[in-house]
Amino acid sequence: MADYILRRDPRVEWIRRNRLHPDHESLMVKPIEEIGPSGLLRRYPHRVGFIGPNGIKRIDRLNRQAGATGMSRQASAAEAPLPLHQVAEPDFYVVVVPDMSGGRLTSHDKDVLGQAHQLVKQSEGNGAVIAVVFGSHKEEAFELAGVDRLLTVSDRCFDDYSPDMRANVLASIDRHFTPQHWLFPDSIHGGFEIGARFCAMVQERPATQAWSVNANESVCRAAGGRHDIKRQTPKVLLLAQECALPIDETRHEALPVDVSFDIPTQGDITDLGAVAVDPQAVPLTEAEFILSAGNGVHEWDRFHEAADKLGATEGASRVAVDDGFMPRHRQVGATGSWVTARVYVAVGISGAIQHLQGIGACDKVIAVNTDEGCDMVKRADLTVIADSNEFLQELIALLPDTTEGLSDAA
Repeated sequence: MADYILRRDPRVEWIRRNRLHPDHESLMVKPIEEIGPSGLLRRYPHRVGFIGPNGIKRIDRLNRQAGATGMSRQASAAEAPLPLHQVAEPDFYVVVVPDMSGGRLTSHDKDVLGQAHQLVKQSEGNGAVIAVVFGSHKEEAFELAGVDRLLTVSDRCFDDYSPDMRANVLASIDRHFTPQHWLFPDSIHGGFEIGARFCAMVQERPATQAWSVNANESVCRAAGGRHDIKRQTPKVLLLAQECALPIDETRHEALPVDVSFDIPTQGDITDLGAVAVDPQAVPLTEAEFILSAGNGVHEWDRFHEAADKLGATEGASRVAVDDGFMPRHRQVGATGSWVTARVYVAVGISGAIQHLQGIGACDKVIAVNTDEGCDMVKRADLTVIADSNEFLQELIALLPDTTEGLSDAA
């Protein structure tokens, strides 16, 4: 029997790792088994085997390609659950105050939790990570994000803008638990302001925009990211995005923590509610809800009306901008604006590689397209297979007229 030498193809391996590459889907082996929405294990008999060099389908009955069968992560997790990380009696604590934008952990929050566990591993003794959450939330996966202890301050007054009261609560937690480190996301969603107020109360000098941190030294961005400043790691850290890898290989207990101290419910700041702002006046890089148009949109008055009723900031693909339908500052993509919206609706956009790069940091992407195999549909979390203009017409019919409400709020 002849001996076969397994040869690696670095280019193929790189394409398999790059989800945005046009050939990525063709080189990925689809799962043979996966857990369906109902929780039942589904099998795909037609996916068994592979196409050989001569174009004939072959079935590997000796399971030589077990590593390339593409078994879904859901099925693997169902058969082999993640190991449980437990800290019975912590020697010290590292406290994380996540932004919880929209009531859920953001990618920035998960990076900060990952950094907290790195600090725990680099310290002596058994440490636990406490997450402090204010107000109501919708998060159901604290244990998968690396939370060992969960302290929820659920008073309704914290659902509003209350940075002074939150800082007072954190100061009480600092006196009660005496944590080794405090970690905040350095963001515009509240992390920076609350962290700065807390530092003023406890008289600590924080490290801001810290992106590389260990137990001894912290590297912080300065001068708009053009320079780095090194300093000894302080007690309070305001961390930049991608400061550390999020937790993805362990489950944590997320045990609730009883609050045994008084919680201040009155502050010097009164929240008068949100102020109506023209969505088109919001820069694309700061917009949280973007309705973006591509070559598939032909009724532009209908598109503008839908954006107005939705209260969304308008965006566009490069084709729509080059054709003169949208201004250049509305272009989304590698050659336009890199956006970080919580919801990005792509109407009639096929998904060029430059456009997909520009929306890589968006939380939820909704695609409206007639082509089921386009790259935007592959990238989207939710897809509507329909004509873009008919979709916009039906959407406008379902939405109430918000013009009067916005004028009253203004």
